[in-house]
Parts: sequence; C-alpha cells; structure tokens
Amino acid sequence: MHRERIETWAQALDRAYLEGRPIPPLSEEGLVGLEAAYAVQRHWRERMAARGERRVGRKIGLTARAVQQQFGVDQPDFGSIWASRQFVAAGGRAELPYGLFLQPRVEGELAFLLGQPLWGPHLTPQEVLAATEAVAYAFEIVDSRIADWRIRIEDTVADNASFGALVLGPWQKELLAEPLHTLGMALYKDGALVAQGAGAACLEHPARAVAWLANKLAGFGEGLEAGEVVLSGSWIPVQPAAPGALFVLEAAGAPPLSLRFT
Repeated sequence: MHRERIETWAQALDRAYLEGRPIPPLSEEGLVGLEAAYAVQRHWRERMAARGERRVGRKIGLTARAVQQQFGVDQPDFGSIWASRQFVAAGGRAELPYGLFLQPRVEGELAFLLGQPLWGPHLTPQEVLAATEAVAYAFEIVDSRIADWRIRIEDTVADNASFGALVLGPWQKELLAEPLHTLGMALYKDGALVAQGAGAACLEHPARAVAWLANKLAGFGEGLEAGEVVLSGSWIPVQPAAPGALFVLEAAGAPPLSLRFT
C-alpha cells in the first residue's frame, strides 16, 4: 500500500482526535489488512510524538475470544497509552469531562507496571509476572475516531486500538501472589450492575496477554521497557458512557474504583 495513502489516513485520524469529529471507516476507503493498519497507527503515533505527546505504555485489545470471532481474527491488537490520557483515581475516585471524547465506552481491566524490560519473541506468562513490579485495577475508556463505531479490524488497529484514556487505581504488589485468572470484577453504572467477569476472560490469563504483546512487538523490532504501563485487556463487556454517568468497579482484593463523566 502506498506510503502517501498511509500518511493521509494517519492525518485524518489525528485531525479527528484533535477536533473531536469522527471520520468514515478507513476500511471503506481502501484500508485492507493488519500490516497496512499497523502502518497507519505507526504514522499517527509519530505525528503525536512530534508535537510532544509522550507514550507511557501500551494497551491490548480484542483479548476476548467472542470479540475476536466478531471481527474474524485469531489474535488481539495493541496501541499506545499517552501521558496526556493517563489519569489516577485519587482516593479511588476520578472525574473526566465527557467532552474529552467522541463516543466513549468503559471497560474494566488489570494494568501491569513493569519493573524490568520485556522483549520477545518467546516470553511466557511466568516471565511477565516475574518482570512485573505491581498491578492495578483500572478503567479503560475506549473511544473510536470512526463514525458510529462502524469499525472493522483494520479501523480499530489504525485508530490506536480505539484507545481513549486510562484511569488507574492504586498499584498493588500483593495481587501478584494471587491466581489472576480466577479473580473477579463487577461494573456498576448509576447503581445498577451492568457487567461482570473474571481474569480468565482476558486471553485466559492477563499475564498471557502481556506475553502476547511483548512477543508481537518483537516482530516490529520493539519491546516493553521498565516503567511502562500495560493494559492487559478487558475482563467484562464494554459499556456505553454518557454525560453524568457514574461507573463503579468492584474487584477482588481492592477497594471500589469510581469514574464519573462530567
């Protein structure tokens, strides 16, 4: 695929991000295949970095088997976490302006804080856990620059894996001693239970998802560095957000985490 088209699509995504105006699906304009989609993502990442955005980690998407089947793929995808879109829930509470996003949805996940570098291509989940300093429950706000979430796999990959923002709970070392795939979480929206799941929903084990990412990045000549944050993928079905909505995440071994859209 011609570099000029790749750059044009990256520019369109960047403009949608900055102006808050979604664009038509790139897959309907000739973007075909994951290789081309990751090339668009890379060019957009370079544009972001050129104007001072700082990458602080990576996010993994499409970790649930049902979602993979929906998109007709057999693997997850990944994108970048930007410092300007990483937030900490002080005292377990966070508020974000709804207008920061285009069409946000909310997921509950486990974030990994790496204490050592992770470079593939043959890493195991056990090596991921050994290299992890701490984990934290987190909200991921997924957000699409593609109009009406009318996406195919190429669209979400090009669109930085539909990353919107990250809201972190407190880092916990003690959770690393727990069988993460058996831990559960529940998500409440305005007081009503809307979703629940367990760590096994995330590629069978959250550390397995992080290992997949490090091994996948090796094919791009990249890896994960100490100090990076990795969002390992959702444990529960994604939920639509709205102005004024209050989400509360309850998970094993941690106090509740809340997020309100103002």
